[in-house]
Amino acid sequence: MAFAITQTCCTDASCVAACPVNCIHPTPDEPDFATTDMLYVDPRACIDCGACADACPVDAIFPVERLSASLAGYAEVNAAHYDGKPVAGALREDSPLFHDWYPLRFTRSLPADMAPLDVAVVGTGPAGMYAAQDLLLHTSSRVTLVDRLRTPGGLVRYGVAPDHPSTKRIGESFARFHTHPRVRMRLGTEVGRDVTAAELLAQHDAVIWAVGAPESRTLGIEGEDLPGSLPADTVVGWYNGHPDVPRDAVGSAELGADLGDGRVVVVGTGNVSVDVARILTARPSDLRDTPIDRHALDALGAGAVREVVVLGRRGPETVAATAPELRELLDRTPVEVVIDEHDPRIGESLDGPARSEAHRLLQRARREKVDHSLPADRPRVVFRFHATPDRITGTGRVQGVHLADGTDLAAGLVVRAAGHRGRPVPGLPFDDDLGVVPHDAGRVAGALGHYVVGWIKRGPSGGIGTNRTCAAETVGSLLDDAVAGRLPARARGGSLRALVRGLRHRGAPPIR
Repeated sequence: MAFAITQTCCTDASCVAACPVNCIHPTPDEPDFATTDMLYVDPRACIDCGACADACPVDAIFPVERLSASLAGYAEVNAAHYDGKPVAGALREDSPLFHDWYPLRFTRSLPADMAPLDVAVVGTGPAGMYAAQDLLLHTSSRVTLVDRLRTPGGLVRYGVAPDHPSTKRIGESFARFHTHPRVRMRLGTEVGRDVTAAELLAQHDAVIWAVGAPESRTLGIEGEDLPGSLPADTVVGWYNGHPDVPRDAVGSAELGADLGDGRVVVVGTGNVSVDVARILTARPSDLRDTPIDRHALDALGAGAVREVVVLGRRGPETVAATAPELRELLDRTPVEVVIDEHDPRIGESLDGPARSEAHRLLQRARREKVDHSLPADRPRVVFRFHATPDRITGTGRVQGVHLADGTDLAAGLVVRAAGHRGRPVPGLPFDDDLGVVPHDAGRVAGALGHYVVGWIKRGPSGGIGTNRTCAAETVGSLLDDAVAGRLPARARGGSLRALVRGLRHRGAPPIR
């Protein structure tokens, strides 16, 4: 029997490199690599060796015969990816095990006598750790990991939903580099407060910025600043125990008004919106053994959330969530998932040709006109498309949302999941329109020795694994510059001692 890749696929392609018969696609060399929600095993070519499952950092690959009931559909999902579709490297008719391999290529060439580099990586999320991993495994570089939080991990630790423990497991792969003999860690160290970009570069050959896109985009509507109107990252941080988010930010035994009104409105149809809807309507018993913050679990345990309404400005064909996230939500039996057919365009979209796998999943969902009376028997998630909020209503705090079509939705909490953008890095150029640091293949424009990776480089797009390819490009640019002598000279006299002394003087935590 073949293996199958399932919902928690991180697309970092570790499985592709491990497969001895090239049966996992798309590969990083194929044009659709960055466009699919996940990777897929070709069941016609899989030899059932299990190498991919051993290599997977998020425990997303299983033998088909061992798939749990909730994951059983992924055997068909993997096979369907190849139906009637020629795949580069697919098996030839004359042999079930023979594959064409891509020509061998060496993308980097480093001198044998190249001196070790000292590189600072700012940010310990996936983008920063993929960059650090590349440097540590393929060069003799020394790496200083800098993070403003006292606990490393970034979005893997504080952004992944607590009921996705296998996805969080990739953090264990990254954590093994925290104790690498060529790694120093400066946790609780914030650029701009404890150290400047110039100071970092003065004591390193290069600095890689992996600071993400921490700013939530605003809706630009009346009432957005009312208490009870929160950006999605605050809600995600609340149930993940992020140190920057108060434990009573959303609901608690003392401040339960946010969750006590029964309905939550989520603006946006991306994966974060689906995560929030799923967590807020989950049974506490299903979350008890996850790493969810205990205060959040207690607040959710009251069962106050009866309905989550997910608003999308356009039709179902433009849903931003990925197919695996939607499939998980639709397959949850304790929760009713409904598409509100309040507009005839919704039916036309759902009855027409599928634009994507996510759109196809929505076509299978239950459809009805929803009167928005709260369900009494079990929680409900309602997708309401062609629904644009034009103001958030309430006196003193959120009481509802008014839509452009005249509909009023009562709600005690509004979650704004309209996307993210980068924050300017002191000392570096910044493109305010795009919310990124301008760069050329990772080289920061006009700032010799500075490099970017992840969302601050390309904007808030792609999943965890996308950062691996992104980091490879940035590290490649850095190494090319080092070989060509384009890195700036630095104050080598005291190596990193001057930086450490300066941080201690400012009261930063000790090096780890």
